[in-house]
Amino acid sequence: MILGKKIGMTQIFEDEKLVPVTVIEAGPNFVVQKKSDDKDGYNAITLAYDDKKEKNTIKPEMGLFKKAGVTPKRFLKEFKVEDLAAFELGQEINVDVFEGIEFVDISGTSKGKGTAGVMKRHNFGGNRASHGVSRNHRLGGSNAGGAASNSNVPKGKKMAGRLGNEQVTVQNLKLVKYDAENNLLLVKGAVPGPKNGYLIIKKSVKKY
Repeated sequence: MILGKKIGMTQIFEDEKLVPVTVIEAGPNFVVQKKSDDKDGYNAITLAYDDKKEKNTIKPEMGLFKKAGVTPKRFLKEFKVEDLAAFELGQEINVDVFEGIEFVDISGTSKGKGTAGVMKRHNFGGNRASHGVSRNHRLGGSNAGGAASNSNVPKGKKMAGRLGNEQVTVQNLKLVKYDAENNLLLVKGAVPGPKNGYLIIKKSVKKY
């Protein structure tokens, strides 16, 4: 597991084939907090990534960073671990933790697209664009039944609303290459979010 940032997409040759890859800057991460089963009820560590100015850091976070002996970071995330003794405060974690790992799961915040209609949000087919249809080509149709249902809109009804800006995880992405010198990961395919969006990269839970 490691925290990173999406740099962008490019393409590389692999086995004489052109492969689209996402370039991720992953690390260095630092362990800034440890939680133990005795004190907190579970074992966990907090990783921090991406430098920021001290004047932009709230005091509780600043206390964590000073205790761990690291400079302030922008992106913090807590992870449960089995062996807490394997980590120390201030420990640096780099992309070499993925040595020998072929597939990863990547989580990020998808691009926010504002309020969208049913055709864009739920892939509705839309109404006919020919005779007899008057200015409702992209509408969602009826939302509720008649008097028998008390005209209640069913829970989970697909309607227009906010699209994107939510946590998305893409599983089983192939880790094509990692560059330990520059802290870069090259992953086959696309990952959630815009350029410079923060990501959480973990070993795949379905493929090994």
